[in-house]
Amino acid sequence: MISISASEVAQHSPYPALIAALSRGLLEPIQTPPRSHFNPNADASTVLVMPAWKPHDIMGVKLVSIWPGNNAQGLPAVSGVYVLSSCADGRPLAVLDGTELTLRRTAATAALGAKLLARPASRRLAVLGTGALALPMVLAHSQVFNLTHICIWGRKLDNAHAVVDALAQQGIQAQASTDLQAVLADTDVAVTVTTATQPFIRADWVQPGTHLGLVGAFTPDMAEAEPALMPRARIYADTTEGVLQKGGEVLQAIRAGLIAQSDVRGELAQLLHPTQALAGRATAQDITVFKTVGFAALDLISAELIYKNCGTDLVYGAAETVSSPSD
Repeated sequence: MISISASEVAQHSPYPALIAALSRGLLEPIQTPPRSHFNPNADASTVLVMPAWKPHDIMGVKLVSIWPGNNAQGLPAVSGVYVLSSCADGRPLAVLDGTELTLRRTAATAALGAKLLARPASRRLAVLGTGALALPMVLAHSQVFNLTHICIWGRKLDNAHAVVDALAQQGIQAQASTDLQAVLADTDVAVTVTTATQPFIRADWVQPGTHLGLVGAFTPDMAEAEPALMPRARIYADTTEGVLQKGGEVLQAIRAGLIAQSDVRGELAQLLHPTQALAGRATAQDITVFKTVGFAALDLISAELIYKNCGTDLVYGAAETVSSPSD
């Protein structure tokens, strides 16, 4: 068994390769039972246990902790570990840093959803939130759009500037703002990465033609956009089942009678499927929403890519070291 650190997870999952792997992997027969959800402190602190597997091939289980209060203490809100095992003989193959894995697969999934649903000529990106996902979202979306304008919105300008400074260190220019209405008036793609429990995006602030990736609200009681936005939008999910169970503002809009379950038009795998021909954006003026609550297949696909890129090969679930050209 090998241990794969956070830096190695990042090194071996460059966003173009990760997005491509998700595009392929989501068409494979991966079994993903419902994730287990626990609140050990009887508050907003959450522990998720997320398994997925390909029979007789490979299996992974992620244990992820989400502590929203950590941001105020300068600590990551999300942390985790991922264990990859063989489904051929049950042996553990690798332990990966689950925090970095979660950040990268979440950003890559949102970027893939935007690629499929946003206007192809989109050039302006707004990332709403300044936590650990803000920088990965910019990096991932930069791989699917030729971005000319990037804005980081946050409630605190200093936090938004910190993300802008981190992007500048990677050669990416962005600007910071605390004026959300102005930001939404001047963007093609907006992606939310907060742990908000109350909506902060007003429905009438989202302009026709905008693609909105709703990422942060992963429980029924969380919301980043007003449920009133949902009737104006064409809604798609990472998984329909997951969003109808835990999808924040989408679920709240259904409960309020603003939309029906059938208004969730389809899920990511259907948008990718070459023969199902699920319609995404119909016109340039459509508002599209990609709601993601995360699901275990995304982690398994990403972990398998990283494991292989670390110098191993999976043959019917067994690990074999790949010989270098000089061997």
